[in-house]
Amino acid sequence: MGEIERDELMFFDKSPAALPIYLKLREKLPEICPETVIQVKKTQISLINRHIYGAVSFLAARRKALRPDPFITVTIGLGQRLGSPRIDAASEPYPGRWTHHLVIGSPDEIDDELAGWLREAAVFAAVK
Repeated sequence: MGEIERDELMFFDKSPAALPIYLKLREKLPEICPETVIQVKKTQISLINRHIYGAVSFLAARRKALRPDPFITVTIGLGQRLGSPRIDAASEPYPGRWTHHLVIGSPDEIDDELAGWLREAAVFAAVK
């Protein structure tokens, strides 16, 4: 993974205050999934091993009045629905594939629970 790339930094041009949240997540990625490849697109930063297992975006997964400022949205794909109150939105785009969105407002929210879900998502993506 290495040093942060210019395109990753540019992704946060419109919301620079959210960059420290992403940096905390990025710092944990080698322990979550060492083979993660980061791919920056127009609307999201994809976390990829064999397939996309997670993403970082500014998706409004929570009503504006309830969203922290700054925030990022972390999206993870799993084989089952998580029942945590931390999940802001979940959908099953096809049977056995659940997409979860979590609005994260602080680097402190990048914790062991979130890392565990991302690790589980990486395994799920690698075997499909």
